[in-house]
Amino acid sequence: MTNFSPVRFLDSRTPPHIATLILVTSLSALSMNLFLPSLPNMTTFFETDYGIVQISVAGYLFVNAAMQLIIGPVSDRYGRRAVLLTCIVIFILASFACAVATNIWVFLFFRMVQASIVAGIVLPRAAIRDLFSSDRAASMIGWVTMGMSVAPMIAPAFGGILDGFFGWQANFVTLGLLGIGALALVWFDMGETAERSTGNMREQIAQYPQLLKSRRFWGYAATSAFASGAFFAYLGGAPYVGSEVFGLTPSALGIHFGMPAIGYMIGNGISGRYSARIGLQRMLVWGTIINAAGLVAAVLVFYSGLASAVLFFGFMTFVGLGNGLVMPNATAGMLSVKPHLAGTASGLGGAILIATGAVLSAVAGFILSGSASALPLLELMAGSALLAVVTIALTIRREARLAAAGAPAE
Repeated sequence: MTNFSPVRFLDSRTPPHIATLILVTSLSALSMNLFLPSLPNMTTFFETDYGIVQISVAGYLFVNAAMQLIIGPVSDRYGRRAVLLTCIVIFILASFACAVATNIWVFLFFRMVQASIVAGIVLPRAAIRDLFSSDRAASMIGWVTMGMSVAPMIAPAFGGILDGFFGWQANFVTLGLLGIGALALVWFDMGETAERSTGNMREQIAQYPQLLKSRRFWGYAATSAFASGAFFAYLGGAPYVGSEVFGLTPSALGIHFGMPAIGYMIGNGISGRYSARIGLQRMLVWGTIINAAGLVAAVLVFYSGLASAVLFFGFMTFVGLGNGLVMPNATAGMLSVKPHLAGTASGLGGAILIATGAVLSAVAGFILSGSASALPLLELMAGSALLAVVTIALTIRREARLAAAGAPAE
């Protein structure tokens, strides 16, 4: 880590203020789920099938994952600030293009371009790792993600209201305007935190094998991917469950949809307060268990015949709480494997996470097609959450064996 000047808000010669990192990360979260309550109405507007419109979720996640593979190394080479500013500009233009699209394929193209805002997730995490040690970074990432958890908590409800008054297009106009605000904030506040690499991009990308050969990296990445996979399956399937299974209106769906974010905010607050004291691995164990236990309980309750919108969305708070404990600590774990490759690790780990989520989101849409029950979605989510329990247990077991043998934990 380099010695940095003290943080001064709106001074681009110093590291970014924590508020800037929270707000930029929140915009990335907003882009993912602000418009979700509008999916049924968008299906009608574009005169197409729900599965086609749902590509705006699953396809967006795939592009999101691919971009993280590029953004991480590029930011290690050229710096966090320049890359983030460029990606926000692209996001602004794509958002307004989505709002005026009248053809589903034109809309989906610009929706994929919107994925450039994933830089708002990758680069704040990398900047934090530039500034802090691993356990301290976990706490700081916890605070950032706790702040950003407010966005998905209110976004679906706000998106449903915007749809009700102004139509689905209002969601994308709103994202474009928020992008302009984020651009100004980053321009005036975010100083550079990365030491500029002297190698070229080919050399930078060639360092990926250092991470790919690390079992520690894969352990943390897999835990993160499977734990959050339950949430991404929820993103892909919950709009259908809410509107088709339980008959909720867009505004009511928006209000219900934000339930995981309540748990996520609490979980991130706990991570921010206790990760440095308790340690990454213990937090990960508890997070994965809470995530899986809540979903297994939901499956059992629904099999008993007690199915309702309140119960379905209420159980999702366990998903949020578990992920609030898992994500900051798994991220800090990934970034600590090779600290000089923090941006690359953030991008690669995020790509693995989002790619897994994209698959689960698409599977959720597929298995729910024509279904009159939420059980297929709950079973998918529970399976992903249980895999996270297994992967962190295996990771901790291996590190304990290596420590006992006096071998380095790679």
